[in-house]
Amino acid sequence: MADRIEPTLSCPNCNHEIELTESLAGPLLADMRREHAEALASQKAEVEAQARAVAEAAQAEKLEALAAEAEAQRLRLEASEKRVAEARAAEKAALEKEQALKDREAELEVEVAKKLALERRLQEEKLRVLITTQMAEAQAEKDEAANLRLAEKDQQMETLKRQIEVLKQKSDKGSQQLQGEALEVALEERLGQAFPLDQLTPVGKGVRGADCLQQVQSAGAIIWEAKRAQNWSKDWPAKLKEDQRREGAEIAVLVSVVLPDGVDTFAEHEGVWVTSPRFAVALAGVLRQGLLATAQAERRKEGQAEKTELLYDYLTGTGFRQRVEALAETYEAMRKSLDQERASMQRIWSARDKQIVRMLDATTGMYGDIQGIAGASLPDIEAFALPSPEDEL
Repeated sequence: MADRIEPTLSCPNCNHEIELTESLAGPLLADMRREHAEALASQKAEVEAQARAVAEAAQAEKLEALAAEAEAQRLRLEASEKRVAEARAAEKAALEKEQALKDREAELEVEVAKKLALERRLQEEKLRVLITTQMAEAQAEKDEAANLRLAEKDQQMETLKRQIEVLKQKSDKGSQQLQGEALEVALEERLGQAFPLDQLTPVGKGVRGADCLQQVQSAGAIIWEAKRAQNWSKDWPAKLKEDQRREGAEIAVLVSVVLPDGVDTFAEHEGVWVTSPRFAVALAGVLRQGLLATAQAERRKEGQAEKTELLYDYLTGTGFRQRVEALAETYEAMRKSLDQERASMQRIWSARDKQIVRMLDATTGMYGDIQGIAGASLPDIEAFALPSPEDEL
């Protein structure tokens, strides 16, 4: 084992090195250790004090931060509570205002309903007056037309009475020829009254031929012959067709108080039309329409021959005869109903007046309902408008 070198210590005065033996160094080391331990303890205490100070400072800062946060939270809470209170106050005010508006709206609805009811009554009254005036005007026109028809009918009746008197007088004389002439005169007068635009050319007494030639404007001619015999003669149609060819007439009509077998009112018979005096004018109107239609077709120059043939076939066919019979029957029914019209007119007018009143009430009620919904967007109707102050004056 090598020799252990002892530590030495130099003397500060003489620089003599002194070996530090265990006996010498022990107390010194103990002092050094003690001093070192005390220094360490002092440093540790100081460090711990500093650490505590730092911890206390950090804790204080944290507490201050927490306090500041708590204060800020308190301020925010107070602000929030204030805003909530303000919102509640505003909501309460809004509810109160809404209730006031609802109350006002209800009052306005009541006022509007009253005004609408008043306006509706005024409009109904004005419309009733207007319709009553129009009805009165229409009634006056109808009365005037009815009076005119009655006057025309009375005039026709007077004419017929005169003709009947003439016929009676001639019948009393026993002259069959005079009776036939009376029928011819009556036929000419009725044709002239019914068709004033046509040219009627009577054939003079003693002249060979038919009794009357009716020129239908520029459409053609209808030749007429009247017979007042007790029995039908089969020679009449052939003679009338000869007269038709000689005069150049498109249609020939034989008017007779006695008709051939199988004919009750009128019909096409052996190339000519035969009819009783009662249906002569109605038959003339239908035949005239046929001539006018034929003339129009001829003027158009489209299928002239074919259309004329078709029209002739139509005029001489069963369908045309049935239509003419229907027209004649309708004419007869209208003539009879004219006598009944005067008696029933008051009843009809009364029923129509009630219908118009119901229609007026329904119309004004519907318009008032729509106007109450649509408001000012619905355009005004002059008949329903309120009267102006000038109109009321």
